[in-house]
Amino acid sequence: MTTLAAAPTVRPYQQYVYAYPHKTAYRPLPRERAALGDLWAGEPKDALSLYFHTPFCEVRCGFCNLFTRIGAPDGLTTAYLDALERQASAVREALGDGARFANAAFGGGTPTFLEAAELERLCDLAEDGLGADLRSVPLSVEASPATATADRLTVLAERGATRLSLGVQSFVDTEARTAVRPQRRSDVEAALTRIREAGFPVLNIDLIYGIDGQTEDTWRRSLDAALAWRPEELYLYPLYVRPLTGLDRRSGGTTADAGWDERRLRLYRHGRDHLIAHGYEQVSMRMFRRADAPATGGEDYSCQSDGMIGLGCGARSYTSTLHYSFDYAVDMHRIRGIIDDYTARTVEDFRHADFGWHMDADEARRRHLLQSLLQAEGMPVAEYRTRFGTVPHDDFAPDLARFAARGWLDDSTGPDLLRLTPEGLAHSDALGPELFSASVRQRMTEYETK
Repeated sequence: MTTLAAAPTVRPYQQYVYAYPHKTAYRPLPRERAALGDLWAGEPKDALSLYFHTPFCEVRCGFCNLFTRIGAPDGLTTAYLDALERQASAVREALGDGARFANAAFGGGTPTFLEAAELERLCDLAEDGLGADLRSVPLSVEASPATATADRLTVLAERGATRLSLGVQSFVDTEARTAVRPQRRSDVEAALTRIREAGFPVLNIDLIYGIDGQTEDTWRRSLDAALAWRPEELYLYPLYVRPLTGLDRRSGGTTADAGWDERRLRLYRHGRDHLIAHGYEQVSMRMFRRADAPATGGEDYSCQSDGMIGLGCGARSYTSTLHYSFDYAVDMHRIRGIIDDYTARTVEDFRHADFGWHMDADEARRRHLLQSLLQAEGMPVAEYRTRFGTVPHDDFAPDLARFAARGWLDDSTGPDLLRLTPEGLAHSDALGPELFSASVRQRMTEYETK
């Protein structure tokens, strides 16, 4: 296995690639070419992913640039659920008969911002509105400590949720306050008690490294506090200070320096090694799964090739040739305007896509390589060849040669598997953006500078 250190000029924390392309690359779509019925005609619909987006949080964390607003005036959550119902009607009409969902997720924002009765209605929309059987497919739900109340958790457990993801970020109260996340460890522990009592098969805990003042000792304290609950999954996220976030305003818009990069890398390696030593397997740069964790099903779903139906004003949907969503923003004033526009829409307004990105053959190859290579298990070359008729080294020879020269590619796997080294995984947030196409880069830059 290659053990060369990565080139020191490569900054390891450039962008978290959780989807490709990012919504900042999306642009308005001509209405006459974006009817949902036409977009989904002929598409495979036997293994879709279903996602409901709830754009509300009780607070906005200092690092957050997600599409969400703080709180909801009286009547807004009801109006939002009413709009979701109208959108579900339009989407089900577009999908026609025979659509099957392989998994489902409620994200945000904070889905558990909704009260128990509202969560019941959300589940009804998935089942009655779209025909998803939540009790027979994996269902993942995101929550915060303050909103993980017993009545809400009971609803989710009874409706079939198999995974509950809790955003903790740090068990050290001073670090949580530094990240503009007002919570106390005692409240976090109480929420975890309720979650375990509710009996979800999989508990995930999110932690963040790189907070100002965080040391290896305090980082290990958070890791050990999380490990005490024996979560089936742990996500370790590097802290980013993104434009228009609370931490960005506090810092005056200054960018990360090499010292912070090195500190985050050091904390990442410490966390990775600590979890592996405690019986966790690394799935990606961020995700770690307990070796004896139960399978929840859904392993047949492939995010590289299967379609996705997203409902809600911050959700994405994927066909084989188009990724689409509603407008995107980070600024709170614009977010509120987009939510207000969403809640005012009629069924007819939901029968077409608004913003999107057309996926040509080159972009499809890039997305497949990105989504596969950033997984610890790597990418079987045969899967890529079956889908595209070529091999990655034909399509991305300069990129792969550059990654190999930096010691990011495992040269012991042979020609049938493309896999990152541990150092390559550590640099996922640098490797991923280097595979963005010139068109995607240009559009993202245009969005950021407009």
